[in-house]
Amino acid sequence: MNAIDISSANWKDVKETRYDAVILPWGACEPHNYHLPYLTDCFLSHHIALESASLAYERSGVLCAVLPPVYFGSQNPGQWDLPLCIHTNSETQKAILSDVVESLQVQGFSKLVILNGHGGNTFKPYIRDLAKRQPGFTIIAVDWWTIVPTGDYFEERVDEHGGEQETSVLLHYRPDLVKLEQAGDGKPAPLPMESINQKVGWMPRHWQQVTSDTGIGNPKKSTAEKGKRYSRAVVEKIAGLLSELKTF
Repeated sequence: MNAIDISSANWKDVKETRYDAVILPWGACEPHNYHLPYLTDCFLSHHIALESASLAYERSGVLCAVLPPVYFGSQNPGQWDLPLCIHTNSETQKAILSDVVESLQVQGFSKLVILNGHGGNTFKPYIRDLAKRQPGFTIIAVDWWTIVPTGDYFEERVDEHGGEQETSVLLHYRPDLVKLEQAGDGKPAPLPMESINQKVGWMPRHWQQVTSDTGIGNPKKSTAEKGKRYSRAVVEKIAGLLSELKTF
C-alpha cells in the first residue's frame, strides 16, 4: 500500500494503518466549455492527489490518505446562475473545512493538505483562523495548476478555464470524459474597465460577459501527451511537499 483512496477504501483497509498526512481535493461543480464535465476540477485534483501521494511514498515512505473531493466551489456572478452550477458561500466552505479538521484532529491526525482545483476557491483566511484555534494542526493549501509554469508545456497564452491546460491534463487522466470535437474556442472578451484587465484592481467578473461558451482559453491544441508531461512536473512538486511534511 503506497496511499489510500478513501473514495473506494473500506474499514479493513484503514483500521490498522498509521497515516502521516491527509489530502483533501477540492473542486467545483460548474460548466467547463462544451467539452469537459462539470466536475473537471474535482477529477483533476483527485487524480493529482493520488499520484502525488503514491510518488511521495515511493520516494520517502510518507503514507497519505486521500479523501474524496469536495464537489462545490465559489463561483462568479454569471456563472452561478447557469443550470446546475453550484455556488458555495465562504461561510459554507469555512464550515466544511472546520468540520474536516475537527474530525481529523479527534482521530489523531495533525497534517492536512488541501489540493485545490478551482480558481474561485480561497482558503488562506480559513487556514489562518484554524491555525489560531488549533495551533497543533498543520494545514497547507496547494493550487495545483499554478506551481509549474505552463510556457514549456502548452501553446496557448490565454488559458484560464477549460482551455489547453485543463483539457490536456484530463485527456491524460480521463480521456473518456473529454469530448474535444464539440469544444468552443474559449475566446474571452475584455472587461469594460481597462484597469481591471491590467490587474490594477480586482473584481469578480460576470462570467457570461467575458465568455460565450463558459471557457477562457482555446482547448483545440490539447493532447494527452502534453497533459502527461505537465502533470508529471506538478506531481513531482507536490510529492516533494508531502515528503517534507512527514518530518515537519
